[in-house]
Amino acid sequence: MRVEGKEYRSIWHEPATDQVRIIDQTRLPHHFEIRTLATLAEACEAIRVMRVRGAPLIGVTAAFGVYLALRENPAGLADALAQLQGIRPTAVNLRWALDRAARTLAREPADSIATRALRFANKLADADSACCEAIGEHGSVLLERLWRGKTRRGHPLQVLTHCNAGALAAVDWGTALAVIFKAAAKGIPLHVWVDETRPRNQGAALTCWELRQAGVEHSLIVDSAAGHVMSRGMADVCITGSDRVSAAGDVCNKIGTYPLALAAKDNQVPFYAALPLSTIDFDWSSMAAPIPIEERGAGEVSMASGIGADGEEAEVRQYPESSAIRNFAFDITPARLVSGIITERGVVGANRESLLPCRERD
Repeated sequence: MRVEGKEYRSIWHEPATDQVRIIDQTRLPHHFEIRTLATLAEACEAIRVMRVRGAPLIGVTAAFGVYLALRENPAGLADALAQLQGIRPTAVNLRWALDRAARTLAREPADSIATRALRFANKLADADSACCEAIGEHGSVLLERLWRGKTRRGHPLQVLTHCNAGALAAVDWGTALAVIFKAAAKGIPLHVWVDETRPRNQGAALTCWELRQAGVEHSLIVDSAAGHVMSRGMADVCITGSDRVSAAGDVCNKIGTYPLALAAKDNQVPFYAALPLSTIDFDWSSMAAPIPIEERGAGEVSMASGIGADGEEAEVRQYPESSAIRNFAFDITPARLVSGIITERGVVGANRESLLPCRERD
């Protein structure tokens, strides 16, 4: 991603200093800050408090966390895997990355295991960037077709998205926003409706920030306005990311995605999820089978942070302390509401027959 004219990834290793660096997403959009991860504990904390977030990025950060652990203790592989495994239970890329790290490093001798772990993490980061760029390419073909099919030619294609599925949710490019970035680069006129995405406001804080950096026209709306936008014919397509997809094509994503898909279906607006194949959990047969849905702290709902009139950061309570709060982080959209899934191999149907050939063999 380009920030103020300079290229960045969301996470990277600096060989000269042997440092793992991240963009601290908890500081955006008001402050762009680079943070160093020096230990496994710091990598775990970054994932837990969402300094890094998004299914692809969580997996890559976990791989770098394994490296940091082995750099300190070459015999610490099992402990590192155990500490990382359960931090964010819904996003399947965390498990996916750790399973591959375990297989790669299982028989590596102690004197080379840290070096091999770093090589693995860097390779995973490069592969994620290339994968997301390919998702963007395939999705941009879809957007170009939709734009050329608009009855009011010359008007921008209206895209509605939810949460943040951009470069900040991956190593680079992102998933849903990669589609938008690639389409914009082709000269397709676009306007993006950005759901605020309560309670952490990743749409407002992160997606708007990324679109602004990329020069893509956009408007921020509250989550509950998405249905209104679609009912008035103001959206041509919805594209979101995903944290886990079932073998049958059900899409688990940030809370609020399911009602968005329902409104899209009711208004004949196509709804797509963009994601790497690593996000498809072939062990999850369908939404009839339960998966862990992360429930986060009540403070994310009851407290709001921002910049006060004096220019200083402030945090305020919005609701009575006595009120009970349930903060569900994800919901599941059934496959029947999903028009298609945009992957690094192309756009496929949200059904078992289309997804099964995409299953990785390793």
